[in-house]
Amino acid sequence: MMSDLSKLPSVDRILKDPRAKDLEERYGRQPTLTAVRETLERIRKAFLEGKGDVPSIEGILEMTSAELERNLSPTLFPVINATGVIIHTNLGRAPLSNAALRAVQEVGGKYSTLEFDLASGGRGSRLIHAESLFRQLLGVESALVVNNNASAVLLVLTVLTRGKKVIISRSQLVEIGGGFRIPEVLRHSGTELVEVGTTNKVHLFDYKRAYSPETAAVMRAHTSNYAIVGFTSEPEIEEIAASAHQAGLWFFDDLGSGALLDTAPFGLKHEPMVQESLAAGADLVCFSGDKLLGGPQAGVILGRKDLIDQLKVHPLARAIRADKMALAALSATLDHYLKEDALSEIPVWRMISADANDLKVRAQSWQRNIQRGRVVEGNSMVGGGSLPGETLPTWNLAVDVDHPNKLQEILRVNAPAVIGRVEDDQLLFDPRTVFPESDADFIKAFHQAWSAYEK
Repeated sequence: MMSDLSKLPSVDRILKDPRAKDLEERYGRQPTLTAVRETLERIRKAFLEGKGDVPSIEGILEMTSAELERNLSPTLFPVINATGVIIHTNLGRAPLSNAALRAVQEVGGKYSTLEFDLASGGRGSRLIHAESLFRQLLGVESALVVNNNASAVLLVLTVLTRGKKVIISRSQLVEIGGGFRIPEVLRHSGTELVEVGTTNKVHLFDYKRAYSPETAAVMRAHTSNYAIVGFTSEPEIEEIAASAHQAGLWFFDDLGSGALLDTAPFGLKHEPMVQESLAAGADLVCFSGDKLLGGPQAGVILGRKDLIDQLKVHPLARAIRADKMALAALSATLDHYLKEDALSEIPVWRMISADANDLKVRAQSWQRNIQRGRVVEGNSMVGGGSLPGETLPTWNLAVDVDHPNKLQEILRVNAPAVIGRVEDDQLLFDPRTVFPESDADFIKAFHQAWSAYEK
């Protein structure tokens, strides 16, 4: 360390140091130059304020390296999800299947037939790729894929009901993550909202009384992220659809989670399925691609061709269209359903259907390798705004420590980062949401975190 500011080396002198050349190779010349200048400025300011001496070139380069690491390290990277929440919104929702990942790599890393017709040699349409698979899988007239389900709802309402009225039950005026509220979407689309019924009870006559010449449609929004229990009643979807059709209106069902498989065989409450809405008479059904479908982020709109044709040509559809990698991943995901191997190949369904005894064996293996904690019974959750209050039996590795939040914090900043959950002053790790091939990484990360915790 030096006490004379005049000894502070110049930018050029620092950049000529071989260690600076190493930084340039790793981070690029311009970022390194900027980091060196900013480091020197901080040193100069601290010195003048009497808060430090002038470090050596080696010290300056160490500070520069740390600055580059902070500024240029990726902020989006994989983590180990040991929370037991399968569709964890904050951790990226549904992980993709291996086939979907391969499809993304193939299409994203090369040129593709995104909008090219091989038969004619002319321009094609990106809309056909997933649409053809939905037709085969569900027998729908038409389909449209946009970038997420919020966009799907906004597009439908903007194009088909703008300047008109849409009827919806008061119990379905939901807000989902990120402040997405059905009433506000209706307002932004230029649609007039007509609420019917009460919070806990709505009857078919409530809908019928609200019909008017200005009414365009009846909408249902599936309350997938909460449940109203007790003194409640609501008409069946078939009754609502039939009533709307009798009045010359069309019926729109916002399902949200997009289940194509029945959740009941796995000990969960039955989640309304896309097939059921279509069979009940819904003219349009929309849902997310990255929830119970188990695919990429996308918003899917299925149903009547005459309605979807209007959506396809609207300018808003282009603004919210799905990109080539989402379409590739979605197509590969749908292929699992066509091949009937979704339970074994789609991670969300593999986790939902996982055997509790197998999870216990894995938790016990973690305990033996970590040599800490207890294997205890617990509950996993589906998450992602699906099946509120429903759980799946599991086995957790429970680690009792004096400061569980401190250990959790260390695990979060580890590499790889491990996300568990603190409950009853213990840190819990659920194998249901940890890929088996990540077990060794989890154990290694825990050992590293524990060493840091004990210091």
